[in-house]
Amino acid sequence: MTARATEILNKRGNRRGVARILPFMGPAIIASIAYMDPGNFATNIQGGAQFGYGLLWVILVANLMAMLIQNLSAKLGIATGKNLPELIRERWPRPLVWAYWVQAEIVAMATDLAEFLGAALAIHLLTGLPMIWGAVITGIITFWLLTLQNKGFRPLEIAIGGFVLIIGVAYLVQLLIARPELAALGGFIPSFQGQASVYLAVGIIGATVMPHVIYLHSALTQGRVPTANDAEKLRLSKLNRIDVLVGLGFAGLINMSMLAVAAATFFGKGIEDAGNLETAYRTLTPLLGPAAAIAFAVALLASGISSSAVGTMAGQVIMQGFVTFSIPLWLRRTITMIPAFAVILAGLDTTSVLVLSQVILSFGVPFALVPLLMFAANRGVMGVLVSRPVITALGWCFAAIIIGLNGYLLWGAFTG
Repeated sequence: MTARATEILNKRGNRRGVARILPFMGPAIIASIAYMDPGNFATNIQGGAQFGYGLLWVILVANLMAMLIQNLSAKLGIATGKNLPELIRERWPRPLVWAYWVQAEIVAMATDLAEFLGAALAIHLLTGLPMIWGAVITGIITFWLLTLQNKGFRPLEIAIGGFVLIIGVAYLVQLLIARPELAALGGFIPSFQGQASVYLAVGIIGATVMPHVIYLHSALTQGRVPTANDAEKLRLSKLNRIDVLVGLGFAGLINMSMLAVAAATFFGKGIEDAGNLETAYRTLTPLLGPAAAIAFAVALLASGISSSAVGTMAGQVIMQGFVTFSIPLWLRRTITMIPAFAVILAGLDTTSVLVLSQVILSFGVPFALVPLLMFAANRGVMGVLVSRPVITALGWCFAAIIIGLNGYLLWGAFTG
């Protein structure tokens, strides 16, 4: 695959259309999983159940922000051959780098906790097995998934892409069963329905950009396709942009589908706590039939397993990049499973823990966004791929919105 990509960059061969683009697809597909993780399930379902289709526009705006930011992260890896943690380590004071590493590890572990619990819950819903056994099965599957890295980048990209496809098919089934009304199009007109809808919109946007996947995306593109000169870097960046548009665009459609299905199914039905994943699953059967409930659980399982594997990969990039130290992926996977097993054995509510993990993630957003935007606008770092002034301004505008909204979320979490 690398040879094909190099051939296309060198303008050799006669590949056209999809065949020309396919060798460059993959990094954004892996990154897109972060935008379809179990935390998104809870937020989108709650938004549809409470406010119908009214917050579809929020998902659209959040997705556009994510596309710009992930594209900058991918360009960083292409331009420098290094990932974001490595650049921070090389250019910033050592005490600050160590502080960055600690907070990034906490964020990565919080991410993995939510995703691991989501997969364990899905297995529990589908099979009736206790959550603890669901966690064991999740651990085994993610161990297998991570071993694909030993065979090169392509097998893992294909596997993650398969999980993304499963999520898409599952939500297509739910859409066909739920049959959202044409009135859903009105949800793309910006509006709010009281203070509660504002707060939930803040939650959707504020939790959209995941700090761990900003670090990871720059690592997924560094050295993936070698470039010999600036012209090849420019061509690679343009082809990579297609990867971002497809991967993040598909994630956005799935998130909109989640909200639309929840709106068509739960809105106005007086169902309490519909944002709770287990409640949503139990309620789908009497309202839409068992096929819709099974499709929901299958999508949650695919989301949890794939995003948990991606979270483990991000943790490895964070450790190796910031402190030049790495541990075997199986050991990191084992360590990061411990909090999930502790939550399950303690009998804590899964959805509540998911929400708490999103609050922890909010702390990490500025730490990833600010250096990314600084490096992306620095010609000495980026060379010919330096961000244009309008992109830089837009990026800082998005960053200010996301950081401000995350601050608002944190304030609300601690003050009630």
